[in-house]
Amino acid sequence: METSESKQAVSARAVGLAVVVAFLAGLLASLALRPPGAPAGTEAASAGPSGLDRIDWRVPAAFNTNLPALGDNAVWVRDALAAASDGAIRWQVFEPGEIVSAFAIVEAVADGKIPAGYTWLGYDQGRIPASVLLAAVPFGMEPWEFMAWWYEGDGQALGEALYEKRGVHPVLCGLIGPETAGWFREPIEDLDDVEGLKIRFAGLGGKVLQRLGASVTMIPGSDLFQALEKGAIDATEYSLPIVDRQLGFDRIARFNYFPGWHQTFTAAHLMVGLDTWRALSPATRATIENACTAGVTRNLARSEALQGPVIEAFPDAGVSAGRLPAPLLEELRAVTLEVLEEEAAGDAEFAEILASQQAFSASYAAWKRLAYLPRDF
Repeated sequence: METSESKQAVSARAVGLAVVVAFLAGLLASLALRPPGAPAGTEAASAGPSGLDRIDWRVPAAFNTNLPALGDNAVWVRDALAAASDGAIRWQVFEPGEIVSAFAIVEAVADGKIPAGYTWLGYDQGRIPASVLLAAVPFGMEPWEFMAWWYEGDGQALGEALYEKRGVHPVLCGLIGPETAGWFREPIEDLDDVEGLKIRFAGLGGKVLQRLGASVTMIPGSDLFQALEKGAIDATEYSLPIVDRQLGFDRIARFNYFPGWHQTFTAAHLMVGLDTWRALSPATRATIENACTAGVTRNLARSEALQGPVIEAFPDAGVSAGRLPAPLLEELRAVTLEVLEEEAAGDAEFAEILASQQAFSASYAAWKRLAYLPRDF
């Protein structure tokens, strides 16, 4: 028969054992929720057959999300991911400048300040010259051709290699058609009209216009209307007609020119910290990639569908929409080739990606020439 003292000892041991078991269970549960070394903002799924991680990312966007096609695609992808993952994958999309400048999103991801960002890689041109080739190329590929190069050619592998050494993983996540060639206060008829022009221009197209005597500046989209209104610039390019109209360019600069020679496509990428990306489960990475691929196709469809009604309404708004003269386009193309060659000569990464794009386009041209109806048919 046990004494009261022995019962108390057994009871104390039982309590102690229960405490140890509870502690170990809590420790194991915490490791399941966030594996050792997993970056902040990433939690592994605690249970379930899906294999999805539970993540809640702050994702700054380079463009205001109220801008049709250009900006709202980040929101579409966010919502698609939440639905596909049953709420396991969540983004908080932030407007440009709320937590980081639109021009510094990739740097913030690389530095670990944010887990991911949705941006246009042309903003990295100053520190990564080859980045602009993944964003927009003057006289370059049409959107579906760029898509083919990215997914079926060398594009994705080259893009990932370019940014892997910078600690970032790129996922193609948006794609829109050509921009307008710009909004001008006065008609553009030849090179004399370009010389001395104060214009906002991005990417490699800006270098081309500088070569032709324009004074090129880089201004965020949110500041462009004021710059035009006050005469700080004479002209600007920014995006699609529906976006430019929403920003009010048509109220000041009445001459809108086409085609968008400087950005025949505009690609957007989800940029994820490399350690963050590698810590995700294969199922989570595949879900994000699939949502972004769907975002690319939906984004391109939306950008193509919205422009016709805007251009049709130009006459009522007093806007003159026209094509740049063919001789001027020829001059722009000649200078573009010079700029591309010089950039390639000065940067091995630029040269490698440009060579891949040009080889793909040369082969694709055999199909393009025969398969599609002439533009004027």
